[in-house]
Amino acid sequence: MPRSAWYPNLPRQRKAHDLSMRPLAPLMSLLVLGCVGELYSPGQRDAPQDLGPRRDLWLVPDRGAPPDGGFEHDVKPPSPDQKTPAAQNPLSKVKLWGYQIQHLTASGAVSELVSSKYDMLVLEPTRTDKHTSSFDTKAMVAKLHASQGKSGSPKIVVAYIDIGEAENWRYYWKSWWTEPTEDDGGDPDFLITTDPDGWRGNYPVAYWDKRWKNIIIYNSDSMLQKAIDDGFDGIYMDWVEGYANKKVKAAAKDAGKDPAVEMIHFIAEIRAYARKQNPGFLVIAQNAPGLVDGHPEYLKEIDALAQEQVYFDGDADTNWSHPDSCDQVVPNSGSTYSRSYYLKKLMVYQSAGLPVFNCEYACDADNVDEAYTESAKHGFVTYVTRRPLSKLTTTPPPGY
Repeated sequence: MPRSAWYPNLPRQRKAHDLSMRPLAPLMSLLVLGCVGELYSPGQRDAPQDLGPRRDLWLVPDRGAPPDGGFEHDVKPPSPDQKTPAAQNPLSKVKLWGYQIQHLTASGAVSELVSSKYDMLVLEPTRTDKHTSSFDTKAMVAKLHASQGKSGSPKIVVAYIDIGEAENWRYYWKSWWTEPTEDDGGDPDFLITTDPDGWRGNYPVAYWDKRWKNIIIYNSDSMLQKAIDDGFDGIYMDWVEGYANKKVKAAAKDAGKDPAVEMIHFIAEIRAYARKQNPGFLVIAQNAPGLVDGHPEYLKEIDALAQEQVYFDGDADTNWSHPDSCDQVVPNSGSTYSRSYYLKKLMVYQSAGLPVFNCEYACDADNVDEAYTESAKHGFVTYVTRRPLSKLTTTPPPGY
């Protein structure tokens, strides 16, 4: 179910293959101040109404410039000692993983996570949703760290963060922002268009824009900083695939940017910022396995790749019990949405020593068995569940 359809606590997923469907809307020209501070942050007043279309330039200083005394592009990629060698990558030891990004505020939800046997859990930060801002995410993470997975080691807890889309239920969304439409961009003008899969309240962004990078990385209350402050072991990045969206690509062209290169730079900045505070901070990319094409440097900026629906898919706009939330067979062949495509691309990451996780959306017992069996043949660490991801799966891996 789209998060905008009900509240509270409604993180969501979308199909990775539906990258773009609609023609480009003209992107508003980006106005740049001579001295750029940080985008308006919580605790300060909204932009004055009389600023009109210039309200996206309502910038105020918060904690000063980003690391190294400059803005985003001054941040250096991680040095060699900041990389995670394959032999030392803690994700290489993960044999069981779980994924839940809805209903973490429900009674008993955290206790179930604590008692689970998963070595790694990917979770919605929850308090970054303005409707559940009082949720004690830090306490949840601490409880999970105090529990063990099947391996006998403390659980690895990773924060789900959408780096390629703005979500209108997050704390950073301002009352004066204007949502984009299919035909026109929004205000601020880094809001490019509507979500191609129809998720209401989700808007692809110009992720190379300094203001968006401040929201995700550099503000003192950024999405990344909140995850670090709450004790998460890493970030699980959604909508990396934004680089391949037609409207995003057109906006990048208008800005003189290469969308693939800018996405890799963005991820490198996320990694560099986090590792200055936690040298072991983990960076996991979800989907978009084709980003590596022509860009082998990308492999050095992530610690693992997670891919949805290699074998089975489900409709995004569904609830847990809906029959369309699972069991949609991914075709065997095709250009960018097929089993053969995914298997070929994922081998590149494995050959580079990176763990590959996959999340399959299957309900039928035979499909569940096929997903686990076929994935094991290729060395994937697999989680079979239903598309809403609103609770832990009822079909855990063999040996769970």
